[in-house]
Amino acid sequence: MPTPSMEDYIEQIYKLIESKGYARVSDIAEALAVHPSSVTKMVQKLDKDEYLHYEKYRGFMLTTKGKKVGERLVFRHELLEEFLTIIGVEKENIYEDVEGIEHHLSWNSIDRIGDLVSYFKDDEKRQSDLRDIQEASAEE
Repeated sequence: MPTPSMEDYIEQIYKLIESKGYARVSDIAEALAVHPSSVTKMVQKLDKDEYLHYEKYRGFMLTTKGKKVGERLVFRHELLEEFLTIIGVEKENIYEDVEGIEHHLSWNSIDRIGDLVSYFKDDEKRQSDLRDIQEASAEE
């Protein structure tokens, strides 16, 4: 099981590969606001734990295991963003809130949040009712 730090790297690598077709150490360092040397160390660890294949000076690519984990981590992040949006969290807080909670929830909790997101998305009236409750609460 990857650590939260490993998850951040796998998620970022997955997103870069999906969007650009590749992920460079410098791109990862910039996205995660860390030094390239930190990225290199983590890439070596991820290689050792078989999340990616790394060849010095040649780059790296995610393994099947790494792709699967990356896909699930991106799904988790996007689901939590969607959930916070549905429940009315202010847009400027969503990214930081997701970053703060995503590593602290079990996959069982993520699945239940997914059920709740589906419940609200299946019927616009439910979302409207929730907004009405929030507006009434704010007036008190």
